[in-house]
Amino acid sequence: MKIHVKGGRLIDPSAGTDKVGDLFLADQRIAGIGVAPAGFAADRVVDATGLVVCPALVDLSARLREPGFEYKATLESEMQAAVAGGIASLVCPPDTDPPLDEPGLVEMLKFRARSLKQARVFPLGALTQGLKGERLTEMAVLHGAGCVAFSQADAPISDKQVLMRALEYATTFGFAVWLRPDDATLSRGGVAHDGEVATRLGLSAIPACAETIALSAILILARETGARVHLCRLSTAESVAMVREAKRAGMQVSCDVSVYHVHLSEQDIGYFDANCNFVPPLRSVQDRAAIRAGLADGTIELNLSEIAQLFNSLDPSPLREKDLDRDAEEFIVSWARELPLRSEPRLVIRLETPLPPTHTPETVAAAVRNYFAYRASINRRSCRRPARRRRLVRSWL
Repeated sequence: MKIHVKGGRLIDPSAGTDKVGDLFLADQRIAGIGVAPAGFAADRVVDATGLVVCPALVDLSARLREPGFEYKATLESEMQAAVAGGIASLVCPPDTDPPLDEPGLVEMLKFRARSLKQARVFPLGALTQGLKGERLTEMAVLHGAGCVAFSQADAPISDKQVLMRALEYATTFGFAVWLRPDDATLSRGGVAHDGEVATRLGLSAIPACAETIALSAILILARETGARVHLCRLSTAESVAMVREAKRAGMQVSCDVSVYHVHLSEQDIGYFDANCNFVPPLRSVQDRAAIRAGLADGTIELNLSEIAQLFNSLDPSPLREKDLDRDAEEFIVSWARELPLRSEPRLVIRLETPLPPTHTPETVAAAVRNYFAYRASINRRSCRRPARRRRLVRSWL
């Protein structure tokens, strides 16, 4: 089939292309850009006016639900969502059930993905057996089965000797190691950045040093072993600065951030918005500005969706009441494309019924301020239910 894509904005970073023009496809290959090749007769014309035409995207952290979590989503549904969102290649972290620590599991995942003939899947092998942080996996064997790199996903390695041995093993064979810097003893039980918003709402906090302390240890070990390390989901300004200095020193490090941390900050949690619960948490406005600067100057190479299930029915914290069990790839691409970069935070107040016409935005704002003052003076468990919070706000109107 021959296709004429008409009037789109053609973007190809590898070739430095960014212009409005036409694209001509024949037999699933590019036959011409700008000018149709001789004798080209289109079977289909696609009007791409106002749209971007670019190479398919690669998502470096898409948590697939097979094996082990088929009740949430199947590999087929995830592949369909990825293709619908313009994503042709997915990197799958190893935290499936069981983890990707044996070659048979990796081969099965690769075979299932190939049989669907949709998006391509590139698995990350588990760095330690069962992701327990105790015994190393057979990385060479896993690489032969199809793993492109090795990771602990979100499971910590508290034993730094194990981490050092893992980096030495990876260096010997030239493998890359993907690590998310997080000190589990400092972030344990937290749901929000340790700042003004967490204090005001009474939420368990995760300090920025939980990331930077772990990052410091990783960088020191990477320097000692000469390993290639990719740092996943940085979220703080100090982390960006540390990576920038490591690159200037000639270390083989790269890093990424999630799209949420580029667009949002802790202020967007607003009124206990569970849709703003992420790992790592949304940080301060200053951290967000540093992340944007890091993307602009090349310190941060990659921006990813990082879709992950965060639902935990045993944790009573209001920011745990979220479950992203949906076709996430299609959603996140459209969301990131349309969400504007906001320089000023905003608070959205949702009430079950409309306010009487006598109430103005000023009276509503005053009521919310009174509520937060009251909320900070009592035990945070006594006012956790949303219905209770709405009644309190109305009582001050």
